[in-house]
Amino acid sequence: MKKSRHEKIVELIEKEQIGTQEELAKRLNEAGFLVTQATVSRDIRQLHLSKVPLPGGAQKYALLQNNDSQLGDKYIRVLKDGFVSVDVAGNLLVLKTVSGMAMAVAASIDAMKLHEVVGSIAGDDTVMVAVRTPEETRLLMDKIKGLIGE
Repeated sequence: MKKSRHEKIVELIEKEQIGTQEELAKRLNEAGFLVTQATVSRDIRQLHLSKVPLPGGAQKYALLQNNDSQLGDKYIRVLKDGFVSVDVAGNLLVLKTVSGMAMAVAASIDAMKLHEVVGSIAGDDTVMVAVRTPEETRLLMDKIKGLIGE
């Protein structure tokens, strides 16, 4: 039961912008998992979920695959430090970076093990990220913008 609940939590936070434990508990209950806020709180700790900023100041839960939160913070910091702009081209996400930072930014994106990312290629100031589907490309762009606070 716990494993399937955890899988549902990951699915929900990847598809929706869920920012509170209460919202998550409500969505789980709607999906047939009878949970309390205390159960959701425990699940959040066990899954090592993090809150990431969204445009406009809101926050949402996100799963950074690397369970070392300090390491996750470092990846986000590298992303923030190197980021200049982002654009979509089909199922490719094209990130412009500060000159010389593309490889570090690409390595950070790869290390975060974001579900949408198939892989990335870096030049000097450009990263091309292959995304599973064109629909997920925009979601990934929003997720990256949220991580860097844009």
